[in-house]
Amino acid sequence: MLLPVVPRTRLRSTDQPAVDTPFGPLTFSTTIGKTSLHLFPDELFELPTGCTVARWVHPAAHVELLLTPYAPELDPEHWEPLTDCRAAVWRIDVLAPIERVRFSAELPAPLPEGADAGWDGGQALAAITVEDDNTRLTVGGNDEEAILSAAAEGEVPRRWAALGDEVYDRTFSTWGVDFGHNHGMSWTLPPLEAGDHCELPVVAAWAPAEAAEKCANTWYAVMPTPTVLLRQVTTKLTKRADAPETR
Repeated sequence: MLLPVVPRTRLRSTDQPAVDTPFGPLTFSTTIGKTSLHLFPDELFELPTGCTVARWVHPAAHVELLLTPYAPELDPEHWEPLTDCRAAVWRIDVLAPIERVRFSAELPAPLPEGADAGWDGGQALAAITVEDDNTRLTVGGNDEEAILSAAAEGEVPRRWAALGDEVYDRTFSTWGVDFGHNHGMSWTLPPLEAGDHCELPVVAAWAPAEAAEKCANTWYAVMPTPTVLLRQVTTKLTKRADAPETR
């Protein structure tokens, strides 16, 4: 469960969880086996900082999605400022063995006229970048290597650390990251067993195109792990709780 000790307020679940970006909403979906979960969550909660947690219940698993603002640590002396940055943490808690789980984050297709999109991954980062004359948007998450590395942090099942050969020989691998038509990404996971959990990050950062071209600030902003994103949320909650009351 994401942030189990954090207080939350139940909201009406009337919309598909999404991050609003300059190129349209970044929406999320999950497929378990052959079943696609409903676009609207079964439950929706707001945390004291204003971020939300959506929850879906499936016979084989519970799925959660945290949507939150994210403030990447970019040295202002070296990086141009971002216009905005938003993050998601997806989590699945497994109740019964699952051979195939697919999680997707996608922008609308086709993209707005004048916008170009392409794969922009590297250094354990799966990413796409969308750009027009005014704005550059990068959406990033874990690539296959980063997913396996996350086993050491307990963000994915620890046995996945032994799947390293499959990262480099995709001829026999049934899991990995798919960039589709470069307007989004999908993560197909290795098989999951009862009691497993997995957390994946998705971060969207955008800035004026000219500024991003100078320093690739959007690219470096989308690299945090789920642990870093959750820690920032809990830190904000702690500061909020410790702040003196105003009258």
